[in-house]
Formats: sequence, structure tokens, C-alpha cells
Amino acid sequence: MISALCNDIFERSIHDYHLTDNVDAPMNNSCNIDSIEHLLYNKNWIDTVQWHLEDIVRNPTIDPVEGLALKRRIDASNQQRTDMVEYIDSYFLAQYKDIQPKRTATINTESPAWAIDRLSILALKIYHMNVEVNRTDASAEHIIACTDKLAILVEQRKDLSTAIDELLTDIARGDKYMKVYKQMKMYNDPVLNPVLYQQQTK
Repeated sequence: MISALCNDIFERSIHDYHLTDNVDAPMNNSCNIDSIEHLLYNKNWIDTVQWHLEDIVRNPTIDPVEGLALKRRIDASNQQRTDMVEYIDSYFLAQYKDIQPKRTATINTESPAWAIDRLSILALKIYHMNVEVNRTDASAEHIIACTDKLAILVEQRKDLSTAIDELLTDIARGDKYMKVYKQMKMYNDPVLNPVLYQQQTK
């Protein structure tokens, strides 16, 4: 099942990142470059680095210049994240290109890769909530609260994993069909963001 593969790859990526726990550490993706594993590892690595960038930028004492630079780096990371989702969906489109959807086939509310994107973020939430559960410097109340949250996150991952596997099974059977819509993010585009294109006329 694809969800088990995703969860394994995401856990490996998160583990690899935390060997250095440095947002500037180089990614070491050992998966075959033409494989879905390679795409999944890249996807989660981007998410993991961005998770930590989001932590850093929220430091109330951060230098404003550094904070702005980090915000722009996060914006660029968001674009990379979106691009990776579209690459993963393109992989699935190729996988199922010969499937003829049934006349009664319906489209899902989100594509397989956007559901996998949520699974990647859940892997990060579970990792970091587990860190909180195992803190030795936190109160008993904090540990109990985080233990409860961790249980919910694990259940959520189980449910989402099942839903992803069922969606891909339905697509393979022709009961569902998928489309890939480019996200068309406007704020990064110098011809679509008015703040940017108005600068060009000054």
C-alpha cells in the first residue's frame, strides 16, 4: 500500500534531518532518482526544513532583517512544496493513464498527492509531539496533554493512510478519476502580484 511506503519514507527523512537538526544541512536522498520514493523523500525534507524555519521565525527577539529573510525563504519553500505535490500527482497520472474511468466515476475532493502532503505534515506533528511527551524538563500536566494529542495524531494518520489507499484503489478500478490543477500561486509571480508588477512601472 502506498501509505505504508509514504510513512516509512517520511520517518526516514525526518530522522535524517534530525541527525544535524540544521535548516542548512544538505539533503542526502539515497532513493533512486526515477522512483516515487525519491519524490516522497524530497517532499518530506522540504516540509521538515520549513517546519523548523517556521519555529525560528517566531522567535520574538529575532532581528527584523533576519526575520524578513526567513519569511522570504519560507515563501520559496512553499513554492517548492507545491511543485513537489504536482510532481507526485504527475507520477500517479502516469501510473493510471491506461485506466478508463467508469461512466459513474467521480472525482475526489483532493488529489492523491495533496492527501499525501497532509500525511507528510502529520509525520512531522507526530515526531515533534513525541519529543514533547518525552521531555524531562516539562510538567506532568504538559506530558499528559501531549500524550493525549499524540494519540489523536496517530489515529488521524491511520485514518488518512486508509483513505489514501482506498482512493488509489478506486482510481485503479475506474471508480474515481483524478485531475491535476496547477496551484497558480499569485503572490510569487511578478506579473500577478500587484505589489511586484507596480514596482516595474515606477
